[in-house]
Amino acid sequence: MKQPVPTSTQFLPKIVSVMAEGYGLRALRADLVAGLTVAVVALPLSLAIAIASGVPPDRGLITAIVGGFLVSLLGGSRFQIGGPAGAFIVLVMATVQRHGLDGLALATFLSGMMLMAAGALRLGGFVKYIPYPVTVGFTAGIGVIILISQMRPFLGLELAGPEPGPVLEKLPALWSALPTLGILDLLMGLGSFGLILGLRRVAPRFPGMLAAIALAGLTVWLLKLPVPTIGSAYGGIASGLPTPALPTFTLAKVRAVLPDAMAFTLLGAIESLLSAVVADSMTGRRHRSNAELVGQGVANMAAACFGGFCVTGTIARTATNVRAGAHGPVAGMIHALTLLVMVLLLAPLASAIPLAALAGVLVSVALHMVDIRAIVTLARTSRAEVVVLLATLGMTVLRDLTEAIVTGLALGSLVFMHRMAQMGGVDTMMDETDTESRPEDRGQTRQTVVLRLTGAYFFGSAPVIENVLDRIAARPRHLILDLADVPLLDMTGAHSLTGFIRKTLGLGMQVTLAGPRPQHMEMLRAAGLPAEAQTAPDVGAARALLADREAAA
Repeated sequence: MKQPVPTSTQFLPKIVSVMAEGYGLRALRADLVAGLTVAVVALPLSLAIAIASGVPPDRGLITAIVGGFLVSLLGGSRFQIGGPAGAFIVLVMATVQRHGLDGLALATFLSGMMLMAAGALRLGGFVKYIPYPVTVGFTAGIGVIILISQMRPFLGLELAGPEPGPVLEKLPALWSALPTLGILDLLMGLGSFGLILGLRRVAPRFPGMLAAIALAGLTVWLLKLPVPTIGSAYGGIASGLPTPALPTFTLAKVRAVLPDAMAFTLLGAIESLLSAVVADSMTGRRHRSNAELVGQGVANMAAACFGGFCVTGTIARTATNVRAGAHGPVAGMIHALTLLVMVLLLAPLASAIPLAALAGVLVSVALHMVDIRAIVTLARTSRAEVVVLLATLGMTVLRDLTEAIVTGLALGSLVFMHRMAQMGGVDTMMDETDTESRPEDRGQTRQTVVLRLTGAYFFGSAPVIENVLDRIAARPRHLILDLADVPLLDMTGAHSLTGFIRKTLGLGMQVTLAGPRPQHMEMLRAAGLPAEAQTAPDVGAARALLADREAAA
């Protein structure tokens, strides 16, 4: 049985525990190798995610440097790597389109405050209650949106006007622009995607994404190819961090960006804690979910002050960190510092990276987000859960992520309640021919009937009891309600049960409750349990009570 995390350590950053264990040269060497490895992976992803989100590419690097450093320094996971994530592309792009870069910074800052509050209120443990089909569905939906959003740079298409945001408007616009397809852009995109895919198969430890954009940039620079690059589209990348400043706060602006901030918070909490769980499963360690949320909150607030955007735990980079042999959070801090050094030294070279190559990087990320194996498994094992998955996926693509998660949670809850209701039942035992009943329930005469309730008795299963009298062939004088196998009773179930008891007493029967739990009795009394109803510790004691009553009569 898992022991609860002591209150004194729930908010303690993991780095404190790691240092308390003793941190030597061997651990530093392991973290150094892992940090350098993750930085090589994070560089192309940070650039690509920023551009796909509709913000300048250096904002992605700022997010990875500032946010990544603080996530490792203050978070509750030993191996978490923070930075910009593909899952946020859709939300960030929509926020920029509605409120601009200033609005994005404010929404990110507010999201950081909300994440800190969620951690302080110890809400970290609630993320585990999100059903698996919902997480698979919205992750796949985000992957589909990213894939569609990268078709314009991947194919080198030229649109007559701004690219539409909604998928149903974007697809016709892309289709009508197909005659403008750029062969060089397509070759760059296919080459980057193919190289990443090939290296992932033959040399999974090799930094395929960095190799792809480096090779593409070198090709464009040497051959002077006329394709859009970071330099031509954004004027290059700043070689350093900007001066930090708080986002502009006004009441009107806070109200305007609040829904976006809430969406950032919801997705950030889910993504970060899922990533921490993945790291736990790979290492056998345990993260501190509330400390992780607090650390993520501080990281988002700091990133917003430097001009970055949403920071979250990133599953792919965290898994890379674990596989590279990281010892603890210092690896994540080294990853952030390495990215800073790369920005200072290599920023001028990044201008030659073609946008089509970065689109190839994100196409590989998007396809990886659509977990075909999980979808097929759910389709084979549970039709109800695959409906939840498809509904979440569809809402993500056609509406927005917040509505998708709410819809998925609602459908998942309905599926769960239906299954719980099916698990409950009522067994009727009256005589020795009832071979299905327990041995202690046999030997009953038709003067006494034992109704044994099984399973959770809540609002979803309450109707089961309401037709029970019709199933009793002859109304007995005595009725024993065996509640020993009822693990859960809610107020709806309590009202249903007390109503049944009142009806039974009104028909002249005597009612005894056998084996009710103390908390169930409190709820039944609150629901108006008649005083005439007797209680007994178990069915045997209930029978003895009835026998004594008969003898006294």
